[in-house]
Amino acid sequence: MFVYEKKLQYPVRIQNPNPALAKFIISQYGGPDGELGASIRYLSQRYSMPYPELRAILTDIGTEELGHLEMVGTILHQLTRNMSVEDVKAAGLEAYFVDHTAGVYAQAASGFPYSAASFAVKGDVIADLTEDMGAEQKARVTYDNILRMSDDPDVIDVIRFLREREVVHFQRFGEPLQPA
Repeated sequence: MFVYEKKLQYPVRIQNPNPALAKFIISQYGGPDGELGASIRYLSQRYSMPYPELRAILTDIGTEELGHLEMVGTILHQLTRNMSVEDVKAAGLEAYFVDHTAGVYAQAASGFPYSAASFAVKGDVIADLTEDMGAEQKARVTYDNILRMSDDPDVIDVIRFLREREVVHFQRFGEPLQPA
């Protein structure tokens, strides 16, 4: 059971729309290492996890990833609000705009739509937790790349928060794999 608190985990207040920036941040919404895949991965793996403590970790982090999906969607919306046709063209978003207008659609920056084929659920404790640690590192690298591409302090602030959460998740998934 989930309880939804109608506020973001971290505030998103993007002052300046920037569709060109949104063009690559969208990968953290629906790309292969994005928040949508992470949330579904962890919430699916919890069913076959034989240990209640690990099920709890997967549920907690999977739920938090849904919150991150909401934050990334908010970033995308705020970066693309009030786009003119000229803004769309200048950002190279014509194909996206034709299909989705300014709607937030789950896809990678390359334009490839979200696919559940981008993550694994094996039903094996070690395989799944190792997959999860790798996924968190790939998400961290994607956030690092976004930080390299952005000069907007409002965006950088939120992306740094999200990046730090990927590091924390990596550590939490690694703890059960450490010898006692």
